[in-house]
Amino acid sequence: MEFWKKNLLVCWFGCFATAAGLSQIAPVLPLYIEHLGVENIEEIEQWSGIAFGVTFIVMAIASPIWGQAADRYGRKPMLLRASLGMAIVITCMGFVQNVYQLVGLRLIQGAVSGFVSAAITLIAIQVPKERAGWALGTLSTGAVGGMLLGPLIGGYLAETWGFRSVFYATGTLLMIAFMASLLFVQEEFQPPKKNVLSFREVWSLIPNPRIMITMFVTTFILQLALLSIEPIITVFITQLHVTTHIALISGMVFAASGLANMLAAPQLGKISDKIGPHKVILVALIVAGLLFIPQAFVKNPWQLMGLRFLLGIAAAGLLPSINTLIMRNTPKSITGRSFGYNQSAQFLGSFGGSLLGGQTAANFGIHYVFFITGSLLLLNALWVYTTLYKQVSLQHKKNC
Repeated sequence: MEFWKKNLLVCWFGCFATAAGLSQIAPVLPLYIEHLGVENIEEIEQWSGIAFGVTFIVMAIASPIWGQAADRYGRKPMLLRASLGMAIVITCMGFVQNVYQLVGLRLIQGAVSGFVSAAITLIAIQVPKERAGWALGTLSTGAVGGMLLGPLIGGYLAETWGFRSVFYATGTLLMIAFMASLLFVQEEFQPPKKNVLSFREVWSLIPNPRIMITMFVTTFILQLALLSIEPIITVFITQLHVTTHIALISGMVFAASGLANMLAAPQLGKISDKIGPHKVILVALIVAGLLFIPQAFVKNPWQLMGLRFLLGIAAAGLLPSINTLIMRNTPKSITGRSFGYNQSAQFLGSFGGSLLGGQTAANFGIHYVFFITGSLLLLNALWVYTTLYKQVSLQHKKNC
């Protein structure tokens, strides 16, 4: 097996474990916060949004820093640092006694994270150019699949062994990712001879900044949409007259999207290599935006599950295609920084989505969360078409 394929396999598992660590708390979060002493339903919704989203705002700040460190010291050290740090912090979450301790540890989790951006950078540099869409699509199934299947894992563990077991299991999974990265990831890294470049110097090396800005904004909107409902899904399920196994059913709803994403992303990555990632991005944004609207009108969790499955297929085409465009418009010397900036956009979107969902649901009702996020995706599709679709189409034809 070629070494980059082995690295892809290890990084896939690490991305899955990392993303699951970020999202496994979602279906049990309102119940866990209530268990920690918060009783008012509005306060539970608001604390759920804060506890879930605070990790991402810290990650948005830290990602460019870790991206710079990856360009300077190598990507494998970043994989080891992030997986070990998260394993320790998430395990400690199983011992908290109040909501303030939980939020504090979620802050620390954001500071030590960075596995996914290091993995994307490592694979993007090592993979042959003609296989980039497929490889990054495959890698994204780990990150997005973990983010969306994590709630199913969390819901099952909470139902079976209690809330705190969720954190112990995730910590163990991340420790396995650390050992796998330590033993099996190969990297031939040459430290740069020049000093670390400033943000302005990095930006001046990018041949087409307009494409990069559009991709960063698209990543932000995508994550905002995907994460808007996650912190409050348990509340929404209860409004559908579900009275038993709420955490498990909530996890299953998200698992539908995760399963669809894992099945579709590699195939959409291959399509992206053939027809151009910009076309996949445009179609996926439109389909995802339209699929959010009917979710507000479902009558039972199974209807919601079906719509989330279709949404997972649409979302599967977005992140791999975005990463492919970023890779094609970034010199190798600053790849880590570029993906670090995109990860910041992703985490800001995750933070904004969790706050948007919690605050909108508390003040206007959960149904408006679907309307707002669907509209944002459709507006993003319009912007992608008007600002860079023709430009990237011409560039793709020249490359072909």
